[in-house]
Amino acid sequence: MKGAWAEEAALRYLLGKGYRLLGRNRRTPFGEVDLFMENDGVYILVEVKQRRTGAFGTPLEALTPRKVARLLQSARFLLGRDDLPVRLEAVLVHGTPKAHRLEHLVLEV
Repeated sequence: MKGAWAEEAALRYLLGKGYRLLGRNRRTPFGEVDLFMENDGVYILVEVKQRRTGAFGTPLEALTPRKVARLLQSARFLLGRDDLPVRLEAVLVHGTPKAHRLEHLVLEV
């Protein structure tokens, strides 16, 4: 998998912040959830986006309103209910496996 290193870097970062992994690359009828996590009783769907350079846009630009809507649908599907606390987050990875930086965002929905 081409971006597996970026997803692994994001996972290590979030585990270091106390998040608990519930699943990786979970497929739903609405798309794939990169990381399905929990922190302080809140279920978190994490989208990992990586770009080597800005030539084709930033990782943030890849998080379109349509993608965010599909993540929300995936959250409802994975949890099977609408009344549980859910948050959407993104870890944007800029660079290469040897030289990169992470940007962690909570997505407003």
